[in-house]
Amino acid sequence: MRIALGNDHAGLALKDHVRKVLEELGHEVTDFGTHDDQPVDFPDITRATCEPVRTGRADRAVLVCGTGVGAVIAANKIPGIRCVLGHDTYSAHQGVEHDDTNAIAMGAWLIGPALAREALVAFLGARFDNDEATARRVAKLHEMERDAAAELTRSA
Repeated sequence: MRIALGNDHAGLALKDHVRKVLEELGHEVTDFGTHDDQPVDFPDITRATCEPVRTGRADRAVLVCGTGVGAVIAANKIPGIRCVLGHDTYSAHQGVEHDDTNAIAMGAWLIGPALAREALVAFLGARFDNDEATARRVAKLHEMERDAAAELTRSA
C-alpha cells in the first residue's frame, strides 16, 4: 500500500518508529515531514499529507502530532478524507470497516511505540465492509461534503 506519512514537531518523537513499522509491514512510505523539532502548523502538514490520498497518489495517510486531535480536525476538513483518531486498535480498524476512513491520526504524547504498531496493523489491515448499511451511511457523508461545498460556492 502507498502511505503518506506526516508529522508536526510534537509528533517527531514517534514518527521514525511509525515509518519503520510501515516499512516493515511492506508499505511504500512518502514522508511529508517535518524533520526537526522547530514548530510547524499541523494544518499545513495535514493538508500536504492528505493531498496524495485525495488525488489517488497514496492509498492512506498516517498523521502523527502531539495528541492527534488537531490532525483529525484538519484532515476531516479536506474533501475526500475521512480520518480516525487511532489511539486504540478497535477504532483503528472499525473506522475503516464502517466509515471507510482513509487516514489515521496518532498522538505521540499519548501512545507509545507498541500501541502505535498495533493501531497501524489494525488500520492498514482493515477493509471497508461495504454492506448495505455502511454504504448508505458513507454515501450520506459524501452528500454532507457536497452540500458543504455547494454552500461555500453559493456564499462566495
